[in-house]
Amino acid sequence: MLKVGLTGGIGAGKSEVSRLLVGHGAVLIDADRIAREVVEPGTPGLAAVVEAFGTDVLTAEGALDRPKLGSIVFSDPERLAVLNAIVHPLVGARSAELERAAGEDAIVVHDVPLLTENGLAPLYDLVVVVDAGPGTQLDRLVRLRGMTESEARARMSAQATREERRAVADLIVDNDGPLAELEPQVRAVWAELTRRAGARR
Repeated sequence: MLKVGLTGGIGAGKSEVSRLLVGHGAVLIDADRIAREVVEPGTPGLAAVVEAFGTDVLTAEGALDRPKLGSIVFSDPERLAVLNAIVHPLVGARSAELERAAGEDAIVVHDVPLLTENGLAPLYDLVVVVDAGPGTQLDRLVRLRGMTESEARARMSAQATREERRAVADLIVDNDGPLAELEPQVRAVWAELTRRAGARR
């Protein structure tokens, strides 16, 4: 099994890269999706979040109000650390479970938004960073995700710097351009991943 950490700043296009890698045959473990699952209604994760942040972070239906929680934690590093201390161990346990189920010959891609910030690079055989300039990130967040510019800048500044992400990368995918320029790069990354997986066998 080859364990790959895939990361990139918000708006860099990591989801598109993970989608293309799955198309080539990667097994994807999406930390963001798991992070949502572990705080669904009725889970111990949601109970712990409510205990830490109060019932204000719930919707009328009893689900987690993500925008409300986001507005609390993204402007307050201490509150963010409290949230991460609840969610990250749960995500880690579920990710390990999915990895075990993938099989010996699999190339398992862990899509981990905060890989750099949380010092997780050593957990993987190699790290792929999807890189885009801050201007590109900002444009995508405002135009495609409907954020205000100040919201987008706050999210970006809560993450590692571009230089910090590039420093942990074994492979870098440059995603400042259109999809047509992304696909050949991902093909080349996949070729390298299969080469490394073969060498390990």
